[in-house]
Amino acid sequence: MDKNLTIGVFFGSRSPEHDISIITGQLIISGLLGMGLRVLPVYIGKNGEWMIGESLGTLRAFTQEKRILDRHLQRYALDLQASRGRLVFHPHHFLRKHKIIDIAFPAFHGSYGEDGTIQGLFEIFDVPYVGCDVVSSAVTMDKIWTKQHFTALGIPTTDFLFYENSDWQGDRKKVLAEIESRFHFPIFIKPARLGSSIAITKVKDSRELEEAVDLALHYDERFLAEEAVPDLMDVTCAVLGGSQPRSSLLQESVFGQDMLSYEDKYRHEGGTQLGKGAAVVIPARLSAETTEELRSAAVKIFKAFGCYGTARVDFLYNKQSKKYYANEINTLPGTLYHHLWKKSGIEFPVLLNTLLDLALERAKSRGRAARVFSSDLLKFAGSQKLRYKGGENEGL
Repeated sequence: MDKNLTIGVFFGSRSPEHDISIITGQLIISGLLGMGLRVLPVYIGKNGEWMIGESLGTLRAFTQEKRILDRHLQRYALDLQASRGRLVFHPHHFLRKHKIIDIAFPAFHGSYGEDGTIQGLFEIFDVPYVGCDVVSSAVTMDKIWTKQHFTALGIPTTDFLFYENSDWQGDRKKVLAEIESRFHFPIFIKPARLGSSIAITKVKDSRELEEAVDLALHYDERFLAEEAVPDLMDVTCAVLGGSQPRSSLLQESVFGQDMLSYEDKYRHEGGTQLGKGAAVVIPARLSAETTEELRSAAVKIFKAFGCYGTARVDFLYNKQSKKYYANEINTLPGTLYHHLWKKSGIEFPVLLNTLLDLALERAKSRGRAARVFSSDLLKFAGSQKLRYKGGENEGL
């Protein structure tokens, strides 16, 4: 990795997972600085306001009062002409220097970042960036699309139904009746495009169902109803690489209530995202045969969805029937699941360096593709009388 290149770490954004993104962003910034690399933090606030500056590379800027954060606010504008192969930001204040980002390292979770939106911006300006591309990010962010792809690919997944908000507002009694006739309780109700177990409810009876749907639709325009897996073990496998990805060891996430909750993931004893405490067992308590089957399935899913760099594949495993079900794919795992890679023999600096190298490798590969097609179409069109119906420019 060329130490003269500046890595922009993007975090925050307008997402319910905003605070989790800050933690991941700060971890990445700290790791890159520890490697002696040049880092520029780029924070997007909950209101969509962008802040840029080295002073944002500390968690203290976000744990103190808001007026402390306001001091870090440095206004910059993206230079649309100069941003080619890099992002160039010009300050509003003439005494400040412009900022240049050579490689983008997104650390977003959820909407406006993990869903392909920021990746589209990077691609418009031909900026190398870490992680999955626009299409794979968008598809995997949506639980409904993901499960439809699992089904089409013949990958086992739990049975599900999905609905639009318009379906619910039009005839909620019909929706409730369809769900109850399709599944036995308990049933999971989930927003289509949200992570970290936010607004997910394990519904135990009819009385809870309507409230659970209202909660899911508070965060999204679509929701899915999903059958529950009995005798459940929650199993995670991280994947790293490009055309020849490798899988990590399997992580078993232990939970004491009805489901793996937000608190289990981030608060209890450090949470499953940090691999601390009794909430995490690595490697998962599975047979060698099942372990290999799940690791192979994770790589297959990673490649089938066009993932790149890193991703986390979650499985639901029925300990009694010995069957597994692919649950979802996370293209920007919280804290990059560095604890699982460490257990798998890859230290954090190696993980970061691998992701940066992959970003540069993909950018170089994409640079070989033709972007221009020469034709005489405009000359042909210029020789024709082009008129809009009823006006001077009618028809083609």
